[in-house]
Amino acid sequence: MLVLPRQDPQISRMNDPYFFGYGSLVNRATHAHDDAHPARVRGWTRLWRHTALRPVAFLTVVPSPGAEIDGLIAGVPRADWLALDERERAYDRVPAQDVAHPLPHGPDIQLYTIPEGKHGTPDRTHPVLLSYIDTVVQGFLNEFGEDGVARFFATTQGWDAPIAFDRHAPRYSRHQTLSRREIALVDRHLDDLAAVVEKLE
Repeated sequence: MLVLPRQDPQISRMNDPYFFGYGSLVNRATHAHDDAHPARVRGWTRLWRHTALRPVAFLTVVPSPGAEIDGLIAGVPRADWLALDERERAYDRVPAQDVAHPLPHGPDIQLYTIPEGKHGTPDRTHPVLLSYIDTVVQGFLNEFGEDGVARFFATTQGWDAPIAFDRHAPRYSRHQTLSRREIALVDRHLDDLAAVVEKLE
C-alpha cells in the first residue's frame, strides 16, 4: 500500500490564497475564515454603490492611485472560493497587489469589486442599511479600535446616500447585535457626517 507523507498543516495553510475584506467581511462574526489578520491595501477607494442584483446599497472599492484603506485578510482553505463567490455574487474577484499585512510570507490576495459600469449611486429605492453599517463598524472597532472606525468613515465615499433605519428590524442578513457603546459610536460618526438616516419603505 502506498503511504503518502502527511503534509504539515502550517505549510498547507501557507499555500492558501487570502481575501481582503473592507466592509462586512472585516467583522469576523459574519464568516468562518479563522486565519484572519488586520491589513491595509493601497490603490483602492471604498464607496457606497448599488447594483441591479441587490435591492439595497453595499460597499465596493474602485481603483484610486495613492489611496489606502484598512481591512481584514483571511485565508481561503484549498482555494475553495465557492461560498465566498456566492456571497459576493454582485462583485468580481480580482488580485489585490499592494497589501500590507503581518504574515511572514506573500500569499495570493484577492478582493471583491463591482465592475465598472455595473454600479450606481444609492437612492431611496436602493438605500444603505443602518444594520449593515452597524455590522461593518463593529468589525472595524474590534480590529482597529476607535481610531480605525474614524478612518473607516473618513476613507469611505458616498455618505450623502439615503440610509434606512432598520436597527430594530434588521434587513441585513448577517447583522450583529451592538452594545450601547457601539451604537453611540456609529451614531456619532453619522451625525458628524450629516448623514440622513430615516425610515424608508
